Amino acid sequence: MSPVVAIVSSKGQITLPQTVRQTLGLHQGDPVLFEERDGVVLLRKRPKVDATWAAGLAATLSEWEDTLDDDL
Repeated sequence: MSPVVAIVSSKGQITLPQTVRQTLGLHQGDPVLFEERDGVVLLRKRPKVDATWAAGLAATLSEWEDTLDDDL
């Protein structure tokens, strides 16, 4: 993809050019990630989290809520 230009508004907003949205497969409401690496900012489509997996993971973290280990 060739470089494209977007203008920052007075509110700090930009409109992602159509070529960027198409390349990343972005649609209205999709979350994106900004990551800075050595002075370059990367824009990536945020992967969707599987709700079943997230619920299963959350259920395993309850052991961290126990205060018995706080003084160790």
